[in-house]
Parts: sequence; C-alpha cells; structure tokens
Amino acid sequence: MSSLTDEQEMLLETASDLAENEFSEAAYGWEGEIPWENIELLADHGFLGINFDEEYGGAGFSEFEAMLLNEAVGRVCPDTASFLNSLHMVAPRAIDMFGTPAAKEKYLPPLTDGEDFIAICISEPEAGSDVHSMNTTVEERDGELVLNGEKTWVSRFDAASAGVTWVKFPEGLGTVVVDFDDPGVEVSNHYTNMAGHEQTHYYMEDVVIPPENVLTRGEDAFKQQLKALNWERLAVASISNTWALAALEYALEYAQDREQFGQPIAEFQGLEWKLSRLVTQLEASRSLTFRVAEDAVAHGRVPDPLRTGSANLFSGQTAETVISESLQICGANGYQQGHPLEYLYRLQRGWRFAGGTDEIQQNTIARWLKRDGVPSLLN
Repeated sequence: MSSLTDEQEMLLETASDLAENEFSEAAYGWEGEIPWENIELLADHGFLGINFDEEYGGAGFSEFEAMLLNEAVGRVCPDTASFLNSLHMVAPRAIDMFGTPAAKEKYLPPLTDGEDFIAICISEPEAGSDVHSMNTTVEERDGELVLNGEKTWVSRFDAASAGVTWVKFPEGLGTVVVDFDDPGVEVSNHYTNMAGHEQTHYYMEDVVIPPENVLTRGEDAFKQQLKALNWERLAVASISNTWALAALEYALEYAQDREQFGQPIAEFQGLEWKLSRLVTQLEASRSLTFRVAEDAVAHGRVPDPLRTGSANLFSGQTAETVISESLQICGANGYQQGHPLEYLYRLQRGWRFAGGTDEIQQNTIARWLKRDGVPSLLN
C-alpha cells in the first residue's frame, strides 16, 4: 500500500476509534443477524456509501477508501465489516455504476442513511459459475419488460428491499433491479449456512420491470457486469484480509500471555516461525489487494481481471490458513463455540467460493495470462 493522504489517515483513525469504542462489546455475537445499531451509528458519521456520488448521499471517495474503512471496522467487528463490504463493493456499487438517475435516487439514499440493503442475485439451482446457463429471463411483452425465473443462495434477502439480479435478455446477459415486494416474487426456502447466515431461494413469475430499473443490457452488457463483479471479487479479498488480521491479533496476544514450561509460548522458536510465516503471507495478500484497488481507481475504476482473480484466490486461501493456524496457536480455547477464532473460521470458509470458486479464479487468471502474456504483468 502506498503512503496514505492526511484525509485517508483521518478516515482510518476515526473509523478505528468508533469501532473500538462502540462495536467491540457485542462483536462476535451476532450469529447471522445484521448489526443494525452499528450500521445506524456509521450512517450518523457519514461512513455508509462513502464511494457513492455525493448527490445520492455518498461522500465521493473511491473503493480504495471504502476498503480502508472496511478493514478498520472489521478488525473489531467482522459482521459489521461484512455488511459494509456488501454495501460498498457489491450490489449497490452496481447501481451507482450503471443505474439510471431514477434508480440511483430511489435506491441509494436509503442505503447511505442506514435504512435499507440491496442484495446480489446471481446463482440459480442449475447455474452457478456458468452464468450463461441461467434460466432467469426478461422478455418484452405488450410494451412491458416481464421477468421469469428463480435465484438461490441470496444472502440477507429478508433485510433487503430489492436485489440486483442477473438475467437473460433476448440479446444476451444483463442486470435489472427487482423489488422484492413486487407481485410475482415468492420465497421457496431459506437455508442456514456454516457461518449461521441465512440464504434464500425464491421464484419470480411475470414480474414487471420498470425501464428505469434496467442496469445493463445490450452487446456490451456482460463486459459491464464483469466490472461490477470484479469489484465484488476485490471485496472478498479485502474482507478475507481483514478477518485474517483480526485472527492474527488474537493469536499474538494469546501467545504472549499464555505460559508453558516457564515462559510465554510466543518465545518458543516453533511459534515464532509460525507467526513470522503468517504475517508474511498476510502482508503479501494485503499488498496485492490494495495494489489492484489503487490501480483500478487510477484507471477509470475498472479492476484488472487477472490481478483481481489473483487477489481473490490468494487472499481467500491465505486468510483460511492464517485463521486456522491462529486457532491452532490458541488450542482448545480457540476451538470453543463463541470464541472469536472459531467464529472467524466459520465466517471465512464461505469466501473461497463467493464471487467465484478458487477453481474458477484459476481458470480466469490462466485465460487472461494466455491472452496477454507474462509481459503484461510488468505494466
């Protein structure tokens, strides 16, 4: 990460102080619930949607600053940071990037006020990574856009008023915003994942989409969607690094306090080497992630797909290693339900397929490498 500006330093310091003073007591106890009281407090301080346009309640910052904010909060409360990550880098980001003025005016201000959430809706029972196989369609019928299909593994459905939904138009893939209270939207089932978070499977039958709710459509729609998806992948990298930082801090404190055989266990060479290896891997992951974000901001806010895939892949695997080894350092204490490391272990595992599995990321990296060659990495 390059040197931070005074404004960025102030953002970090203010957010860190707020999180330490207000979020630490209830942290690691939300178990799938959204910490709305924390979200409202962040809204009061102007921290929600900081990378959105100011006219819609944002602060005019970039995604780089949003990632700094997420990290400052996530080292204290992982659930609050997870919500922030989704707000700044996933579905609402797509509305801010591609939405009509009417859509931005309708959906973004309630988010920056801490009153709403917008979900991302991509996966279907028969279409996960293979998005071209999705069966959710939008057709023109009697002058209206009519949507039919189903989505699954949608997180925070009950907390969201709407979802940015990947669909097939007659001419190809696109995205629309679907209001979840529209006639024709019907929940099929709710599932609870390993982290205790609820995910939803629902159907949409003859749902009418207002023209102003179309985000991407046409020959270039899929390329546009990938710009938003690559920010989601960077969001996964960012939150993975953040949770790994929190885990390493717990492990280091425990190792320095825990005494065995007449000395703190942190003094044993075996643990010193383990801690050194973990912090080295984590710093490499954070440096890669922040570099990709800075480069994207400098080039029209479009993340490079090869480097984005690399950051997503490396951070997910690194964070799982760091958290697992941090738990190992804490032994039976870290393994107990309710311990922060047990909590982080369950949270982190899902990020190795969110935004694309490890295997899909490797395919993506190889595809771009074969297209552009090794010299492209020198730019």
